[in-house]
Amino acid sequence: MATPVGADPAVLGPHLARVLGDDAWRSVRVELITAGMSNLTYVITPAGGSADDSLVLRRPPTGAVLATAHDMAREHRVISALAPTPVPVPRTVHLETDPGVLGAPFYVMERVTGVHVATALPPGYADEPTQRRAVADGLVDVLADLHAVDPAAVGLADFGRPEGFLQRQVRRWTTQWEATRDTDRPELDALAAELAARVPMSTRSGITHGDYRLDNCLLDPAEPGRVRAVLDWEMSTLGDPLTDLGMLFVYWPQAGEDAGLTISPVTALPGFPTRRELAQRYADRTGADLGDLSWYVGFAWFKFAAIVAGVVARSRAGAMAGKDTTGFAEKIGPCVDRGRAALADGAL
Repeated sequence: MATPVGADPAVLGPHLARVLGDDAWRSVRVELITAGMSNLTYVITPAGGSADDSLVLRRPPTGAVLATAHDMAREHRVISALAPTPVPVPRTVHLETDPGVLGAPFYVMERVTGVHVATALPPGYADEPTQRRAVADGLVDVLADLHAVDPAAVGLADFGRPEGFLQRQVRRWTTQWEATRDTDRPELDALAAELAARVPMSTRSGITHGDYRLDNCLLDPAEPGRVRAVLDWEMSTLGDPLTDLGMLFVYWPQAGEDAGLTISPVTALPGFPTRRELAQRYADRTGADLGDLSWYVGFAWFKFAAIVAGVVARSRAGAMAGKDTTGFAEKIGPCVDRGRAALADGAL
């Protein structure tokens, strides 16, 4: 069996046995999970153990990455802090800050049993429209719960700087796009400039996930409307909560739309609500003013385009651990079109 890229069992096993104080981990099996296009995620199982004994390891992608991206300590910190809140997160087990072990910092957490919905609903799961509506309601309710958490109460008062957050976000993702530019894209540059010129006034601040979507959650196998865990916190910070809602919309195609730009066409199935219905439930749960939501949607499409450009750049540099990124570059232009449409006519 080939050694998994980025998590050599011969190194990882003895290290886990030492830091966890359990010799059962001295010899391990490591499986790279194929979902995800940024940080690498592995299932770690002790030799002779079963799936029930497994843990999950997260580390940055192999190869060169942007200096501010893929901060394992931040991801570990926010998940640990949210453990006592209504937001469902895995229990953290160990943070390793020494890059000498696996070539980069990493952390280990419990493996949560749940349904991961990527490109399609599993056969027999959430077949009924009412169950699909429950999935959507559950996602929105967890997002509302996250945004209701008082950062100071969970030790995250210094986790970010809410003041000027939106301006910095536009600058950050503009910089990221420029650092990973695959070709000349004047339309993407124009979208960045328009977003910077029209930044709204934030009316709320809180903990933001940064990439909240169905694909980054695990659902309860027996109760589709219950989220068992929210994953992939690498872009979390303190800021304007509506950036999370805008990002959720990017990953929420409706019936009749091209779902190929993002992850899957799942939310276009009968029973899933429209984006406007998602917004209404969020507003009802939080009391948030959604008058400027079209800007947040436009920004989310811009951010997604920059993320895709980053994936393309890392893939070309051989830093995606064998993940298939075919066709990703062709997604960037249509994403820009959607972002500009949101700004032009409020299209959600």
